[in-house]
Amino acid sequence: MEPKARVVFPLSFMLFITHWFQLAHHGSAAESCTYIVHMDRSLFPSVFSTHHDWFESTVQSTKSATLGHSFMESQTQIVYSYNHAMYGFGAVLTSEELEGIKNSRGFVAAYPDRNVTIDTTHTFEFLSLASSSGLWHASNLGEDVIVGVIDTGVWPESESFRDDGMTKKIPSKWKGTCQEAQDFNTSMCNFKLIGATYFNKGVIAANSTVRISMNSARDTDGHGTHTSSTVGGNYVSGASYFGYAKGVARGIAPRARLAMYKVIWEEGRYASDVLAGMDQAIADGVDVISISMGFDGVPLYEDPIAIASFAAMEKGVVVSSSAGNGGPHLGTLHNGIPWLLTVAAGTIDRTFGSLILGNGQTIIGSTVFPANALVENLPLVYHKNISACNSVKMLSKLKTEVIIVCDLVPDTKLMYKQMSVVYEARLSGAVFFLNGPMLNDSGIGTFPSITISAKEQTFVGMKPAPAVAVYSSRGPSPSYPWVLKPDIMAPGSNVLAAYTPHTQQLQLATMCAAHPEWSAAAIRSALVTTASPLDNTQNPIRDYGYPSQYASPLAMGAGQIDPNKALDPGLIYDATPQDYVDLLCALNYTMKQILVITRSGSYNCAKPSFDLNYPSFIAIYSNKTMSVVQKFRRTVTNVGVGGGTYRAKVTEPKGSVVTVSPETLSFRYKNEKLSYSVVIKYRKHKKEEISYGDVIWMEDGGAHSVRSPIVVAPSGIV
Repeated sequence: MEPKARVVFPLSFMLFITHWFQLAHHGSAAESCTYIVHMDRSLFPSVFSTHHDWFESTVQSTKSATLGHSFMESQTQIVYSYNHAMYGFGAVLTSEELEGIKNSRGFVAAYPDRNVTIDTTHTFEFLSLASSSGLWHASNLGEDVIVGVIDTGVWPESESFRDDGMTKKIPSKWKGTCQEAQDFNTSMCNFKLIGATYFNKGVIAANSTVRISMNSARDTDGHGTHTSSTVGGNYVSGASYFGYAKGVARGIAPRARLAMYKVIWEEGRYASDVLAGMDQAIADGVDVISISMGFDGVPLYEDPIAIASFAAMEKGVVVSSSAGNGGPHLGTLHNGIPWLLTVAAGTIDRTFGSLILGNGQTIIGSTVFPANALVENLPLVYHKNISACNSVKMLSKLKTEVIIVCDLVPDTKLMYKQMSVVYEARLSGAVFFLNGPMLNDSGIGTFPSITISAKEQTFVGMKPAPAVAVYSSRGPSPSYPWVLKPDIMAPGSNVLAAYTPHTQQLQLATMCAAHPEWSAAAIRSALVTTASPLDNTQNPIRDYGYPSQYASPLAMGAGQIDPNKALDPGLIYDATPQDYVDLLCALNYTMKQILVITRSGSYNCAKPSFDLNYPSFIAIYSNKTMSVVQKFRRTVTNVGVGGGTYRAKVTEPKGSVVTVSPETLSFRYKNEKLSYSVVIKYRKHKKEEISYGDVIWMEDGGAHSVRSPIVVAPSGIV
């Protein structure tokens, strides 16, 4: 008798926290295309009443002077004027017209617009957030913090965006609007969703004949609705995902205000629109910018997110971005921008799905097919000649009305191959076995299948958790590898949030509400130095990209965020805008390249330095040298209630000797600053490898523990 079985499955989660924007130039030298042009604000001619007038005059004069084109034939046009995220404009130009712009007064730099592509109910419990204590209590659930989400728009009818329980007075600093357009009117905004605007001039400039199917801030993709409700969605009772995760859903900051800036379109995805959205968010007075996108293969002075986030940082706006979706390979991380927070994606302690045998025994597994889509009363089939599940031809010899049991495989790569083969063979269902921890972010979701670990797991309280998700991009960042990225890890897999009916981000809002006086760097420092490198079994966090290994800081940063500890970190590493400029100077950026990022000539290169006051350390050694000695200097600020004494505890990376001086820091009063140095001496082994450790400042009495990860790595990984 073949055993009968029933398999219970949920639908594929719409996990979009780390889908990312890829770069591709469009147009050619002989054609018109959109360029982003940076101008020097200090050279603004007083004859013009507005900056836009100056930009328009510059473009028009270039149009008139261009040889080989009549005035009427030229396609030159202003697409956007930028005044907050950057200073300059976007315009459609021919190559000849671009050369004319380069010779005009005030020109700084120009580069082509870039075509781009996109990159979270139980989560708050997993992060130990409770309304009666900790960060949620201290921030009053993020009350009145304004989060600007740069994304695909919003579905305003979702219950996550109801304003029940919100205070009826929007902060006076808010200058934004609710833009009326196709299938979107001003009444759809409220005291929760306080703003919704859209930007698609870049899309239209790239293709003048394009027809925008949803020409408004309404979301038809789902990504923006999902991420914004994850950040600040209101309480929604009776939420579930096709029968799974039943309960009350809410965002990380359920009392925060939300503003959506739609910059991603089905018809095109362009940097000029992204930049326009960030420009408007800064002008509108947001406290936090949440952005799930990034640019690969460009220097900081041509990266719109780097440029816009510098402006945001100057104004005290915290920018949070994801690490990317290119894992598990090293060096795939983008947004390695020193002045923003880069977040890796981790798993949580929840999985869905079960295999129920004919005798009633239930085996817990992981699946991405609906709970209410039952595949039942079918025979389980295992045959030694075909259960390798690696041949469509062999599997096709079976009756399709069976559930195939595939052989145990050692890694996810082989399991994904099995999934593809079984799907192509069109069998009714499959059971896959993995010799390792349960990958609760696995599955292809297009047919009934379940993955079972060699060790049985439970639905909630899965151990070990968290782990670094397979897809999360790893550092270091090619754009700037000398700052350790990512900074931290947060839940990015199996996160339930709102979505459109048609089709990771952080608790920065709550941190800003609890500590409105802190800079963006201070908030980042608090999150980094209190993050945990341990999972819920109190063992080092594992890397699902390499299941046999523990995760390095290049995969998870300092570790999993601990929002309650971040509320009171003890010490912080702060940084000023000039500190970041000193770093750019050390990179030998020209003054024009620095001006592109800073928009102001008020900064100087008097003290160039690679040694940014960052809450982590990375030493990169050359493949040609046998040893490296690198010295870092750091300054910490005491944000505890009063004085306190901290002593250094060091875990040295393999092959390294780490010296901290002084070994004791004694603070007399709150906000006192003290400095120390770290010297890393590394001697290369025959085998090049990445090694890691940490420096922990332990307060006498155990009240605070301030941890900074250390990475020593060969330059070949960049």
